[in-house]
Amino acid sequence: MAEVVTLGEAMGRLASQGIGPLRHSAALDLGVAGAESNVAIGLARLGVPVQWVGRVGDDEFGRLVVSTLRGEGVEVRAAVDPRARTGLLVRERRTAAVTRVTYYREGSAGSLLAVEDLDEAAIASARLLHVSGITPALGPSARAALDRAVAVARSSGTAVSFDVNFRARLWAPDAAAEVLRPVAAAADVVFAGHAEARLLVGDAVADAELADRLHELGPRHAVVKHGRHGAVSCVDGVARTSAVFEVAEVDPIGAGDAFAAGYLAEWVAGADPATMLDTAARCGALAAAVDGDWEGQPSRDELALLATVDVER
Repeated sequence: MAEVVTLGEAMGRLASQGIGPLRHSAALDLGVAGAESNVAIGLARLGVPVQWVGRVGDDEFGRLVVSTLRGEGVEVRAAVDPRARTGLLVRERRTAAVTRVTYYREGSAGSLLAVEDLDEAAIASARLLHVSGITPALGPSARAALDRAVAVARSSGTAVSFDVNFRARLWAPDAAAEVLRPVAAAADVVFAGHAEARLLVGDAVADAELADRLHELGPRHAVVKHGRHGAVSCVDGVARTSAVFEVAEVDPIGAGDAFAAGYLAEWVAGADPATMLDTAARCGALAAAVDGDWEGQPSRDELALLATVDVER
């Protein structure tokens, strides 16, 4: 039985293997991407039973999504929609330091995620529901599914985790804030990047202040992520700063999802907030050290591979 349930859009992924304009790539790497499915894989690798709920097309990308997640030990509840195609993400490594991402997701099967796709019994029996701000941005059907999932969790005593994951290509900041702020207020755990936190709670310079303001919205755990500079959490009014781990950064995409998976794995394990933050930072760093959206996420025994470094903040 899943201890964590997550839901959202997973897509096929095509990524250039070399550096330069995509049109000059002789070959593209085929894979899977999706914020919530990335978190599901991260949790499974850390030993947490997890279910991913989504909708895919009756196509090869959809079959790839399902087989990849199941191969990583994730319980999959995927509705197959014969009317819509599985979404597609194309990644171009334009320079060694600049990656450009193009999405082909309009009208995708994932954007048509619906209330009837949910496993409400699994949500009610789980310890945690994890959702992100991408899902309500995809369209009214997906937004209704997220709202229903959160309502079922709240009425059943299942905790809710929410990663803001604002995507400017999907909607305007004001429209996003209006929808995402109530979700954050209803959650037990909230993750946000620095700019995402400001979107919800207003301007602030320091991550610690942003975390405190997020905490005031309602969640017990408010976590502000700042990439290679670490993260700050505010748990029950107590602020903490993560360690920073030195890695040779290869691909930062997906590191935030790995961070969330590490944090939530320790939440499920009943760890203290300092351990949650430490494991999250380790997972994020290890993910950034490997090419791919989720491929570098660690197992439990790999968490000790990293040593902390002293930095000025």
